[in-house]
Amino acid sequence: MKIEREQWQMIIALLVVGVVCTLLLATTNIFTRAPIAQAERQALMNALMQVLPEHQNDPLTDARSITLQGDTKPTSFYFSRNKRNAITAIAWQVTAPDGYNGSIHILMAVHPDGSINAIRITGHKETPGLGDGITKNQAWLDSFGDKSLHNADWAVKKDGGDFDQFTGATITPRAVVKAVKKGLTNYAIIKGKLFRLAQRNRSEASHAN
Repeated sequence: MKIEREQWQMIIALLVVGVVCTLLLATTNIFTRAPIAQAERQALMNALMQVLPEHQNDPLTDARSITLQGDTKPTSFYFSRNKRNAITAIAWQVTAPDGYNGSIHILMAVHPDGSINAIRITGHKETPGLGDGITKNQAWLDSFGDKSLHNADWAVKKDGGDFDQFTGATITPRAVVKAVKKGLTNYAIIKGKLFRLAQRNRSEASHAN
């Protein structure tokens, strides 16, 4: 089939437009990648400051990764240390897949003995005015403080546990409580390995300096 001159011109024009658009997207990605990465780093740092106790190190660089049982990707654990270089808390993110409107992302920090220092919600899609109490109800978030696997009934009060539910929204707090308990259970399993990694990597860093 013979292609007319006008058709050739249209094909060439479309190709040029496609190339130009590709170059623009590539250029935009190059120039925005660093600012986006920096913003994500700052957001993580801000969240860590809310859950970790006062510390003398940089938790973002003082981190170890372990692939938990059942996961396909490693989880990053961030350490806080005091002036004597002793670990005072460890923070990591857990996910509640069974929120009312989807997954709920939680940053939790525990002391070495497995008791919680603090938790914060870092991402969710729960209903405003109902499930979003997991971010706005500070007293509820604070109720997790000092809780461990052994000194709390890990369920909402409606299910016979220690944690409040919200009026008209039980699914959301139930999902958070369940996820935090799972986080504590995983910590108990990997605690020894995690601290060995922390000590070994810290020693290697000291020798390098």
